[in-house]
Formats: sequence, C-alpha cells, structure tokens
Amino acid sequence: MTLPRLVIITDWSLGADTLLARLERALSAGPGVAVQHRHPEASARVLFDEGARLKQLCARFDAPLFVNRRFDVAAALGAHLHLPSSGLLPGDIPRRAAMRVSVAVHDAAEAKRAAGADFALVSPVFEKKGRAPLGLDGFERLRRALGCPAFALGGVSPQRRVPGAAGHAVISAVLHAEDPRAATLQLLQE
Repeated sequence: MTLPRLVIITDWSLGADTLLARLERALSAGPGVAVQHRHPEASARVLFDEGARLKQLCARFDAPLFVNRRFDVAAALGAHLHLPSSGLLPGDIPRRAAMRVSVAVHDAAEAKRAAGADFALVSPVFEKKGRAPLGLDGFERLRRALGCPAFALGGVSPQRRVPGAAGHAVISAVLHAEDPRAATLQLLQE
C-alpha cells in the first residue's frame, strides 16, 4: 500500500447515514484518500459493526481503512491500525504483511515513541480543543524528529495546508463541508 495523501477521520455525531454519504462523496474524488474509523464512545461490537460498513464503502473506492486504537477490531476487519499517543507502541503490534500502522504525535516524546510506524498524524498544527497549537514551526520540529512521514492534523482545511507535510488529516474540513468531494479534491491538490 502506498501512503494516502489525505486521511479523513470519522465523525459519528453526524449520524451513520449522513457520515457514510459524506464519506462516499469524499472518496469519489479519487485515489489518495484513506478513512480512519474513530468512535471513542463505541463498544468493540459497535466499532466492529460500523467498521464493517466503512470497510465495504472503502473497498468500493480501493481506499484504505484505519481503525483507531483497537488492534482486535482492525485485524477482524482486515483493516489497518491507528494508535493513540498513549496506547501501544507500533513495535508492540504483530504485523500482518498488509497491515499499516499510523500513530498520533503531539510532542517530541511521542515522536520518539512512534518508531516503527508507517506514518504519524502530528497535531494540533493550528487548533484543537484542549491543546495549544504547534504552529508551522512546531510541526516542522516534530516532522524532523520522526522516523516516518508526518501528516498534519488540527485546523487543516483546503485553504490552510501545511508545507512539508507528507499528507493531511481532517475531520470537519471534509465531513462538514458543503461539498465533501470538492473539499477533498482541493486538499489533494499539490
């Protein structure tokens, strides 16, 4: 699997049907888009059931699916895995040949813990509730400290991308956009 250029993180507060319809529009923009299934409040059963729906949608567009936090659910779905910064280390994960692992990184200590990841979501670059923004300079420092490609997350939009990022990760910039496909196409532009 080549790395995506854009990771769209799910927002289940939209409701399942709305979320899936918006993701379908976004994925129709073409290759280079991955979906990260994040639903912190969901039980393993719900996470799996939602993941199965997402996996089916992603398969239609040949888009990779990453499951947040739960290796068991990711493995059961044949999906990739995203690790939170306080979770298991990438080296702790028994890898299937096709499984990719991404990891969340917010500071230099977490950048060191990211060893072995395929890529890191570095945040918050511009904004996020409860965390001070890194800014472009902070993102660049963490990007250089990582042993893997750095994706920018946090306040990223089609109008506000991060130079030097291997890719971008978003929630509202696509899922809350008036036209998720158009927003995705803008974010994929070089």
